[in-house]
Order: sequence, then C-alpha cells, then structure tokens
Amino acid sequence: MKEIIAETIRVLNVGGVILYPTDTIWGLGCDPDNADAIASIYAIKQRVESKSMIVLVKDVKMLEKYVEQIPEVAYQLIEASTGPLTIIYPKAKNLNPNIVAPDGTIAVRIPKCEFCQQLLSEYNKPLVSTSANLTGQKPPLGFFDIVNEIKIAVDYIVPIRLNQLSSAKSSDIIKVFKSGKFDVVR
Repeated sequence: MKEIIAETIRVLNVGGVILYPTDTIWGLGCDPDNADAIASIYAIKQRVESKSMIVLVKDVKMLEKYVEQIPEVAYQLIEASTGPLTIIYPKAKNLNPNIVAPDGTIAVRIPKCEFCQQLLSEYNKPLVSTSANLTGQKPPLGFFDIVNEIKIAVDYIVPIRLNQLSSAKSSDIIKVFKSGKFDVVR
C-alpha cells in the first residue's frame, strides 16, 4: 500500500488526475490547488464548470482550514453519521475558485475508507473528488463499470479493489447554514 500511496501522491503533485476507489463509489481526483488538473476533470466528465465538485479531507482539523465558519450542527452531524456524509458548507476558504460553487459554498466529505484516509494523511491536503462517470450517466458499481473513455483519460489508476463492487451508493448530502439550520439534499 505504501508504494501505491507514494505513486498516487507523485501523480497528484505533477497535476495528474487519478481514478481511485473511495468510501462510496470510484472517483476521479486531483490536487485542489491545480486549476489545470481541475479543468481536466471537468473535461473528462464532460461536465459544466459551474457545477462544483466534492472535496475530501482527512478529519475535522483539516476541514477547519477550508471552511470559513463551521456551524455547530455540522460537528454534530459528522459525529452522528454512520455512513458516508457530504456536507455543503456556507463559505469556502483557501481553495481554488474552480471547485467552489458560484454561491461560495463547498461540499466536503471525511471518508472512512482506509485507502482515502492514508492518502489524505500522507498528502496532507484535501483532494478534489467526483464520481467516475460521464455527466448524465449512472455512477459505476465497480471498476469494470467505468467507461474506457475515462480510464484512458486519467493519469493514474489506483490498483486496489479493482475486482470489488462498491457500496453503489453515493454519500448522503446535507447543506448547513450559518444559522445552524440544515437541509437534506440527498
């Protein structure tokens, strides 16, 4: 696993796009500070740039570096969560504008899978993440469901869990507001 993490970080550091398993489904990822890498993901997915992407962080401490003010209810939701949870926060900070929604919000998830946690720990910064499907298509159930168009467009395919099906479920999404109120999006 050490060699895989090292190669993944090497690719991220040179502006590459990775195809990798997450705690939900297979995803496309890149360095959140690299505008060209972010643009590559939009191009690979054939996605309009006005639709923001998720950012993965290792833990609450890392989250606090990228969200201006975390409402108390968000801490409670993270603590109570038993499954994958993405929270949309009111105001992003220290992130490339290409991944922040036009209204300034940012969607963030703390993944629970071992690979993502190790990668984020070693990389020591967030990771842009989005499902490994073309816009308008269903997310893949496993690696072999990912279309070849995506596989050949990325710079590195993380060689783990290639023969396993994912949970086939995207994360729950909750939007929190500065006031402490929240809405369930998905």
